[in-house]
Amino acid sequence: MNTIQVEVVSAEESIFSGPATFVALPGEAGELGILPGHVPLITRIKPGAVRIEKPDGEEEFVFVAGGILEVQPKVVTVLSDTAIRGKDLDEAKANEARKAAEEALKNAKSEVDLAKAQSELAIMAAQIAALRKYRQKR
Repeated sequence: MNTIQVEVVSAEESIFSGPATFVALPGEAGELGILPGHVPLITRIKPGAVRIEKPDGEEEFVFVAGGILEVQPKVVTVLSDTAIRGKDLDEAKANEARKAAEEALKNAKSEVDLAKAQSELAIMAAQIAALRKYRQKR
């Protein structure tokens, strides 16, 4: 069985490191699917779920708040400021953060405040969607 090494790294720690038979994640232009031997690629990724199919048939989910994807024929590297294992996602905290972002959006006094609030809201919406996707698979 062909595999590819996958590394998912946040600013704080390595979130996942191991072999995979397939990786799916949210690219800027849509969902990306990576198989062993994929052509080299560097691209930005959007907030959402990284789905890693392991050789034993198990799946690993990691939420990323955007970042960079590098694909080499034998290694996939996902770099993100924020990455959270699917099992560590907390829906209550995510909903609370989403509400705070919505409030910040209403109270934005400058274009910078508005852009920051919109970005935070998009990340929280993606995190909640990733959490729901993770729970459906379990």
